[in-house]
Amino acid sequence: MLPISALNSSVTSGALAKLSAATGVELPTRVISPKEMEGLPAAARAIPNVTASVPSGSQSFERSLGDLVSAVSGKQSASAEAVHGLLAGEGVSLHQAMIAMEEANVSFQLMVEVRNKLLESYQELMRMQI
Repeated sequence: MLPISALNSSVTSGALAKLSAATGVELPTRVISPKEMEGLPAAARAIPNVTASVPSGSQSFERSLGDLVSAVSGKQSASAEAVHGLLAGEGVSLHQAMIAMEEANVSFQLMVEVRNKLLESYQELMRMQI
């Protein structure tokens, strides 16, 4: 099971509403099923801030992968800071630290899955006969 589908199957609407209220970030009020995801246009399924900001030119692929890695690194840094703040008693609540840790974990898993798909695509191209 992919990490994203596992996340979709374990998250309820009530949990999304509580998370939205706790973080101040507006989240969807219901979980979108995989069948509904297939029906969405490609732009709606795209990774935010990575595919939307891809410039035209020869370095766009390199830049988009670099942006993805930078975003994951930033989330992991924020997670480490939140845990450090929690342990040091600097006013960081437990739920904020846990949210930061899970966000970093999910983004890292997404990056690994993207890497795996790219590697599979490369291997498939190398097996093709010209």
